[in-house]
Amino acid sequence: MMTHKEVEAYVLSMPDSWLDYPFGKDVAVYKVGPKDNGKMFALISEDKDPIQLSVKCDPELAKVLRETYDEVMPGYHLNKKHWNTIVMAGQTPWEEVQGFIRHSYELVTKA
Repeated sequence: MMTHKEVEAYVLSMPDSWLDYPFGKDVAVYKVGPKDNGKMFALISEDKDPIQLSVKCDPELAKVLRETYDEVMPGYHLNKKHWNTIVMAGQTPWEEVQGFIRHSYELVTKA
């Protein structure tokens, strides 16, 4: 099972990404772009076990992923149409989760 720091390292490996805490110390928010106007593409709830990772997702794909993976659900405290939360309990392969992160990053950076 992945640790928070391992997931964070992958998220921060995306070009021009950075960490912020706009909602307080309980939620790590990963953004891309300028520091004064970055767009969030991933969030990790601090001190949750298993890790809860939220990522932006194409609405049609979001539905498919929720039907395919028990660990994928509508975004927690986010727009349910555009965000998924993955409870990383070990059922969803890490390679798939990396794909979800890349997809989110690409959605945000292409806009």
